[in-house]
Amino acid sequence: MHVLIIDAQGGGIGRQLVAAIRQTIPEAVITAVGTNSVATSAMRKAGAHDAATGENAVVVACRKADVIVGPIGIVIADSLLGEITPVMATAVGQSGAKRILIPFNHCDNLIAGVSNTSVSALLQEAVSILRQLADVRKEARIFS
Repeated sequence: MHVLIIDAQGGGIGRQLVAAIRQTIPEAVITAVGTNSVATSAMRKAGAHDAATGENAVVVACRKADVIVGPIGIVIADSLLGEITPVMATAVGQSGAKRILIPFNHCDNLIAGVSNTSVSALLQEAVSILRQLADVRKEARIFS
């Protein structure tokens, strides 16, 4: 399973996702794409298998991913303090990959129904969903 993690700003969310996925789903191949070099570096240090930076890296990686994980802002043009370009948001939205979007109420995007859940709990839930997807894929291969 090829997992693409996209993050912006300091890469803290992406760093935590990479570490949790490496620990929970060791068979996952993780590509990390940061909107800037700081975010990319944080995810690379956390153990991403591949890492790249910028708009074109997002576009190319979205074509190859089975699952895309990141804050909900990765599908909203000009979000994350303007680091998500319209091209990036379109690439994520049009990708054939499953998307696991973490709902954060920040950067002028407020998501109805999202309580004040901790970042840690949101990330654990995202990794749990990814684990379920990995198990389904593994099961499908056994029975095919």
